[in-house]
Amino acid sequence: MRVIDKEAIARHGAERFRSEYHYAVFEYWRSAKMLRYLTESGVTSLGLVLDDGCGGGGMSVSLAEEAASVTAIDLADRFRDAGTRLAEERPGPSPRFAEADGAALPFRDASFDLVVSHAVIEHVKDPGAYLREARRVLRPSGRLFLETAPYLSPSGVHLPRLRFPVPPHLLIGRPLAFRLAWWLARHAPGTFRARVDGSSFLAQAARGETKVDDLYYLVTLRNLREHIAAAGFTMLREDLEISRLARRTLPQWLVDRIPHLPIGRDVLITNMEYLLSC
Repeated sequence: MRVIDKEAIARHGAERFRSEYHYAVFEYWRSAKMLRYLTESGVTSLGLVLDDGCGGGGMSVSLAEEAASVTAIDLADRFRDAGTRLAEERPGPSPRFAEADGAALPFRDASFDLVVSHAVIEHVKDPGAYLREARRVLRPSGRLFLETAPYLSPSGVHLPRLRFPVPPHLLIGRPLAFRLAWWLARHAPGTFRARVDGSSFLAQAARGETKVDDLYYLVTLRNLREHIAAAGFTMLREDLEISRLARRTLPQWLVDRIPHLPIGRDVLITNMEYLLSC
């Protein structure tokens, strides 16, 4: 899926929390943005691809339409009723789904041309091992696409936003903010901006489920760069997205300085994309 259809992305984005399948469909359409990023970075032929933490598998289905082959792995079999169903509905090649640990990949050295890690590494307990394994299975000319967000940013904290503009994770720390958000989701869901059907966090609380905080790696710009270098990767491209609030309210000279501001950059950078080589 290489065509960026903003209407389809918005429409499926509004439905993405209804089920794992709906989220997979959203990921399928959203994947066009990642494919454009790769093309603009000079990756025109995908070759053999590993989707290293595929979740529901929607992005894997999209990649399979463009690559020689796609292997998609995840610790849990979230793809079983989502990605496999979506693949059956779409014409063309399908990815090969499997349960596997990204920190201990069951593949031989130099097996893939491209490894994709989209919104995964923050959920990994050992990010260093995860990156080393990604490098091990890449061919000498291979590439790693890596996307994540600083844990102090609104998108990286992985918690629903409150109606009043106070970021609890910046005041009391993320562990306590997670507990507070879960309590509010159970007892006062109206305190959040999102509706119950617009947030998987709130939907789980409404169903009376137990939620484990799976944000294991607290990503910062500095520690991610350190992990990338320690794993032996060369950084070909780094793109840091600054929050819209900062771009609207701050002078341009200060916006340009945000990536160089300790702590502040991890609050005001809302997305980080990398293209790495072995």
